[in-house]
Amino acid sequence: MSARDLAVAITIAVALLVLLVMLFAWRRRTRRDSAFTAPLGVPEHAEVSRRDEVLYVSTTRHEQPLERLAVSPLAFRARGELALTDRGIALCLDGAPTVFLSADRLVAVDRATVTIDRVVEPGGLVRIVWNIDEGTPVDSYLRLATGDPAPLISDLRRLVPAAPDTGATS
Repeated sequence: MSARDLAVAITIAVALLVLLVMLFAWRRRTRRDSAFTAPLGVPEHAEVSRRDEVLYVSTTRHEQPLERLAVSPLAFRARGELALTDRGIALCLDGAPTVFLSADRLVAVDRATVTIDRVVEPGGLVRIVWNIDEGTPVDSYLRLATGDPAPLISDLRRLVPAAPDTGATS
């Protein structure tokens, strides 16, 4: 066996090892996150006020933009549509059932620049903070296909329930 053949064999073995490690890591992540599911289906009689083409980027642990959650069906990036309704946000992603984030699940909506898999111009991502279950907030990141996200963010913020008044003053 020549030195070149040996180098090719080592390169192939290392590549296969890396792919195998990636496969095991993803399977472990999906098992870890299997307790979480995104809410599916749009309620009857929800009135759509706007639609926007979006690129769904990721869902991460709250305030940890580099820690992806493998939440079905939000585990992978996808193109799709965001439909803003009077009752919440519908994410209609290509090849996946419609995810519906009702207004009572929403915590905050703002801009972001970085998340796992994506770095964009300052404030180029829309971050939607929502409760995946009681008391567990997560961050979902979207990128508008066209236009400035400011009007969308303003419309989305109208859905977020006001924080309860605790009587505290600063």
